[in-house]
Amino acid sequence: MASNNSLGYGIGALVATPVGGSPVQFGTLQDVTIDFKSSLKPLRGQFKFAVAQAAAAFDITWKAKSANINSALFNLLFGASATTGQKLWAYNEGGTIGSSPYTVTVANAAHFDADMGVVYISNGQQLAQVAATPAAGQYTVAAGVYTFNSADTGKAVLLTYTYTQTTVGKNIVVSNTLMGAVVPFQLDFYQNNAAVSGQQWSLRLYQAVSSGVNFGFKSDDWIVPDIDGGAFQDSAGRVFEFNTAL
Repeated sequence: MASNNSLGYGIGALVATPVGGSPVQFGTLQDVTIDFKSSLKPLRGQFKFAVAQAAAAFDITWKAKSANINSALFNLLFGASATTGQKLWAYNEGGTIGSSPYTVTVANAAHFDADMGVVYISNGQQLAQVAATPAAGQYTVAAGVYTFNSADTGKAVLLTYTYTQTTVGKNIVVSNTLMGAVVPFQLDFYQNNAAVSGQQWSLRLYQAVSSGVNFGFKSDDWIVPDIDGGAFQDSAGRVFEFNTAL
């Protein structure tokens, strides 16, 4: 009877370790795929079927779906450093247009970043932002103070805008760079054997890179970013390592 010591079950765990950095876990992991695939070159001569096969290029590709939107994971793709603080949204913040001055000052005016639109509560009509001297149905904005026309006095509005805070969260600004540069990291996968206590297997890619990230948004589901990439040898010529119970 075959041994059950090297079975695997479930998603396991995935950890990326940047060069000179701290390990980063792929949190709330949903799916992991690691492919080892070679291009085979058949020799046929005059025959229908190959008389020999040779292995040409061998590629390693990987893909992971992680529900945690973690700035450290996206550093692996873009090579940009995260700073403390983040840009937040105030979405549909309520306000009433005052009289002389005909303004609304938003709650986060001291940290105001950018206007994202204003609508009337009564009918959902979108107001238009202008540079100066707003007419009815228009407004100007500066430093979190929205100014309207006198004809809109007393009307209730919903204001959407962004503002900054510098104490929690992370912010990443990605600038354009030359093609060719990659951000290598070590990628480790681990999985338990549900059938045998204490048995497990693991895989290490010594030099992995990420080639892209995909965000899928649905009205009735969680956001689960999809990150994928490949692998190549490290400075010692190592490509990958398996550890198994058998």
